[in-house]
Amino acid sequence: MSLAHAVLTSLLEKASSGYDLARRFDKSIGYFWHATHQQIYRELARMEAVGWIESSVPADAGNTRKKEYRVLPAGRLELKRWTQTTAQPMDLRDEFTVKLRADAVLGEVDLSPELRRHIALHEERLAQYRAIEQRDFAGGKPLSRAQQIQSMILKKGILYETGEVAWGQELLAVLQAPADQDGPSTSP
Repeated sequence: MSLAHAVLTSLLEKASSGYDLARRFDKSIGYFWHATHQQIYRELARMEAVGWIESSVPADAGNTRKKEYRVLPAGRLELKRWTQTTAQPMDLRDEFTVKLRADAVLGEVDLSPELRRHIALHEERLAQYRAIEQRDFAGGKPLSRAQQIQSMILKKGILYETGEVAWGQELLAVLQAPADQDGPSTSP
């Protein structure tokens, strides 16, 4: 996936200035596809150059020259084309897991402080997701198909963060247990 497809999706949800898009991105797609504001601005310029989006300066922009971007038919076609391509499952590249493997080999590394930090970060993200869930999907009201999809995306994040917290707490107990001196070394 390229950043362009994430930006096209966000712009189809709502035409925006680059600044507003970057802020919205941080609070939505940014939870699972990270991009800096600078990357988003570069991508907007590239997408405009290939004819997927266009920009205009709204009448109420004043002296700011703040452009508003919207998706053109070619951008919609590109996004539709991309949705039909095969998506690969997520490749996990987790530096902390490699550190755990090093701890298993070295046997003298205390990763408990780092693990506690990771647990706290996952708990914080889980609280953010729960707040979004309460704000947007509480009350049992009927949801449109689009809302159901958004709810399922949120549920994926909640399940992921819940799993990370539970796994981290279980691992913390392992890391804090006395080391066995003669135990065999196995590796998954």
